[in-house]
Parts: sequence; C-alpha cells; structure tokens
Amino acid sequence: MGDGDGPTAGERTSFVRMSLKDRISAQIAANGPMRIADYMALCLFDPADGYYTTKEPFGADGDFTTAPEISQMFGELVGAALVGHWNRLGAPHPFTLAEIGPGRGTLFADMSRTVAALAPDMMEAANAVLIEASPRLQTVQAERLAEAGIAARHVASLDAIAPDSPLVIVGNELFDALPFQQFVRTEKGWRERVVLLDGDGDLVFGIGPGTIDDALLPPGLKATDIGAVLEISPQRAALMDEIAHRLARQGGAALFFDYGHVDPGFGDTFQAVARHAYADPLAEPGRADLTSHVDFAALAATARSHDLNVTLSTQGEWLLRHGLLERAGALGAGKDDQTQDRLRGEVQRLAGNGPDEMGDLFKVIEITPSQTE
Repeated sequence: MGDGDGPTAGERTSFVRMSLKDRISAQIAANGPMRIADYMALCLFDPADGYYTTKEPFGADGDFTTAPEISQMFGELVGAALVGHWNRLGAPHPFTLAEIGPGRGTLFADMSRTVAALAPDMMEAANAVLIEASPRLQTVQAERLAEAGIAARHVASLDAIAPDSPLVIVGNELFDALPFQQFVRTEKGWRERVVLLDGDGDLVFGIGPGTIDDALLPPGLKATDIGAVLEISPQRAALMDEIAHRLARQGGAALFFDYGHVDPGFGDTFQAVARHAYADPLAEPGRADLTSHVDFAALAATARSHDLNVTLSTQGEWLLRHGLLERAGALGAGKDDQTQDRLRGEVQRLAGNGPDEMGDLFKVIEITPSQTE
C-alpha cells in the first residue's frame, strides 16, 4: 500500500469484528466440540456480545416478562414475607437485604416499598444491596430505584458482601440462567452432549467423550432407556452452597423463584426464548435467552446439607398462601371494570396452571435457620 492509499477491500474486511456465532464456530473448529455449559456461558455473558451484557431482555418490548413485571402484587407479597422472616430472626439491626440477579430492579423496588410501609424499622436496619455483574443492568437498576426513592448499593458478586450480619436474600429467575450440562444415555453408558460443527459448518448437537460418575446420578435413576437425557448444573449447586453456607454461619433467610421441577428425572429442557417465543438454542448465539429447568430437589439437598430448613412449593401455592387474592381484592375495591379485569388477569398469570401461566411451572424454595419454623 503506497503513501496516501487507503486499505484495500480485503483489508477493510479484516477489520470487521466477528460475530459471536462465528467466534464460537472458530473455537470449535480449532479446539473440538464445546460443552453446553461453556456454550451457554459465552452466549449469555460474553463481554462483547453476551445476551445479558448487551440486550434488554425484560418486558413487553424484550424477549420475556418476569413475575415482577407482570404485577406489583408479586413484589409486594415477597416484601411482606420478608418482614415475617426478619421478625422471626429477632429483628436484627443491622442486616443485609439483598437481591441477586435483580433484572430491571422492579422486584427490589416493590418489595422495598412494602417493607418500608409494613415495618419501617426493618428498612432502616437494612443494608440494601443488589448483586449484579452486568454494568449495563446496574445502570438500569439504579435508574429504577432512583425513581422509586430507594437507596441501594451494587456489588458484582455475593462474596463482595461482608459476612458480618444476617443476610436476607431474594432471587427471581436466577438459577435457570446459570450454565448446566447434559448427558445422554448411550449403549456405552452416559456421554456428555456437546455443540459441534456439521459438514456445512452449522452448529449442531452431538455426543462427546465425556462421562459422568454414577454417584452424581439422581437416586433411583441410574437405569433408564437409551437416549434419555440427564441435566446437572455444578454451577447452580455451587451458588446454592455459597448462599447456604452464609445463612448457616451468619443467620438469615432466602427466597428464590424459578421454573423447574421438584422431583428429579430425565429430560431435555434446554430452551431459547426470543421475542416472547421459543427459538433454536443454536440459531443465534447471544441474541436469545438460554435456560433450562431448575432441579429444585438438588438445590434443597444442598441447602439441607448445611442444617437449614427448606420448604418447597409451587409459585401458585406460595402466592395464594401469602394473600394474592386478598391483595388483588384490596387493589380492585371500588375501581372500574377495566382495572378489576386487569387484576384478575395478573392473578391468573402469576398463580394459574395453564400453559402460559406461572402457578405450577414455577417453584419456590424458602430457606431458614434450623431453629426457626
């Protein structure tokens, strides 16, 4: 290239940044098949192109709508439940009130408003913390809480919170976003499911050489048909172990909502959601939310290993038990038909058992010290 000449067309092309899909394909071509856990981590958390680091997934204009975005009643009932937990802990002052994976901050805003109304002393005693690794989402959450007049600080991880006071922690649709592994039963035993390239260079699922120790299989499920799929998530177990260790050591309570199953079993639940519809998990890396159903039995076993009380229920059962119908009635009293219809729709969406409703699919795990009921 002579003095004063610009780059050639070929040289300009080399300056174009590769898409996440192309980078994943190149990595597989160079290093071989990729574990689903690694694929999922790149798709969701890659600094340049990860779904949660670059996209706005929540709400009607995003890809999915979470329970706090459906109705203020969800966060209000969570807030009221936390007041009960704080009182049963002996009303500690100070204590840490945290949400991990706070989305847009809607749940924290609604529950904090309710806590302040029901138990002003609790809110005054609270060191309010949002645990969020994404700088973009931290900004969104800070703006939402500023609008609500709520003060909270951000940390990037749980270990940034000093273990010097009781911890009351909440999470909604947290564990489903953590990477997991799949194993397929073959004639040669369990083999790990992986992402690889087909003859056309497209991303496809395949079977890799990795195996799983029989000790990690759910009890009573060691024998099954060829082709059965088993899902495990060491990352989910590790996070629950960290939370449970803190609760056992420093006191507190935890409340988590997510979709999944209470009884362990086999099945492929790997899914992608984009624009409020299911999508191919391999089609658009970084442009769709990737999740799988949470094994609540495994989370409960981890928490109980720390000598903690664990209660499991469906979201519908939990919300109805904590006053969802009564709260809807209070909000709708004396209001017009349109408002009452909206509230009835929110109740049905949160607690109903239909195919597009959360009541049965979503589960709740509540964790408290062993000495409390």
